[in-house]
Amino acid sequence: MQVTPTSNSVSAVTDTRDRHPDHSLDLTRLEIDYLLNPVEANQAELEAAQDVVNGLRQPQKTLPPRYFYDDRGSELFEQICNLPEYYLTRSETAIFNTCAEAIAQITGACELVELGSGSATKTRILLNAYQAQGHPLRYLPIDVSAGILESSARDLLADYPSLTVQGLVSTYQLALERLVPAQLPTRMICFIGSTLGNLDPHACDRFFSQITRALQPGEYFLLGVDLQKPKEVLEAAYNDNQGVTAEFNLNMLRHLNRRFDGNFDLTQFEHWSVYNESQHQIEMRLRSLTAQQVELRALDLQVEFRPGETILSEISRKFDLDVLQHDLKTRGLVPIQSWTDPNHWFGVLLCQLPLKDAA
Repeated sequence: MQVTPTSNSVSAVTDTRDRHPDHSLDLTRLEIDYLLNPVEANQAELEAAQDVVNGLRQPQKTLPPRYFYDDRGSELFEQICNLPEYYLTRSETAIFNTCAEAIAQITGACELVELGSGSATKTRILLNAYQAQGHPLRYLPIDVSAGILESSARDLLADYPSLTVQGLVSTYQLALERLVPAQLPTRMICFIGSTLGNLDPHACDRFFSQITRALQPGEYFLLGVDLQKPKEVLEAAYNDNQGVTAEFNLNMLRHLNRRFDGNFDLTQFEHWSVYNESQHQIEMRLRSLTAQQVELRALDLQVEFRPGETILSEISRKFDLDVLQHDLKTRGLVPIQSWTDPNHWFGVLLCQLPLKDAA
């Protein structure tokens, strides 16, 4: 494996050979860059901790959704994606099975940059389409977890002999700022999986501006979003009968206990998720069952809860496809084509940053 931590590397790549016993892999096709130097990494940790302090001191207490995803949280989310009520993953995958060939035809040979690759299931559908059309394959996954990123990359290298991977261990913002020019004729930044819905309108505007700055004229942006639909469908998806989403939500408190020496009692909170129809967003909360005080000793923080008081742990906005396309266009990301599933529950949009001489 060619690992290029550069002068600002902060950690070594996790050894995943036991999970990938094929030692014949050509690991010269894998490069992992660490974009956070030790000072930046420490600053990012301090900012993350301060987000917890600030959020829990607000009149409406909040927590950053990043704290869902420790190892247990990631396992639970994989289970959520397979629940009968959770239509999002199935709907988006079905769309990609329909539209991947068209995307590859529109872009031609294209470098794929993905924000938060995970298991790269839908990315494989795109890679298959590009491979079937004889295009070279190059993939740049961006993730803050070096171990997950490398494990996923090795799986892809085993299945795509012509693929090259340059993983970027970084926050999205820093990676977008430091993208070097594409090695293939064009590039497509992919933000799929409905994660855009976790951003409030102001954060969404900032994110689109970051994407616009990261792209060169003529390059592409691929976006997956959940669409507005009946309240009963949405609330069922976030309140499954098996209780997996509830466990996922409560696990955030367990994560905070471990990370910041806390004493949240998970038995004294309950999962509560409702659809805010006026804001078109699911609001997932943790509700205190009693009056209580919680400490996060590593943050020197004490938090008082009233009976019934909630922590907002996630919003998941649901979009109107026409409105979203208009918003993207006003920010310089021109929609070329969009696709939905037969129920019109989920949407995938392919946008392009216009060439400078385009009308």
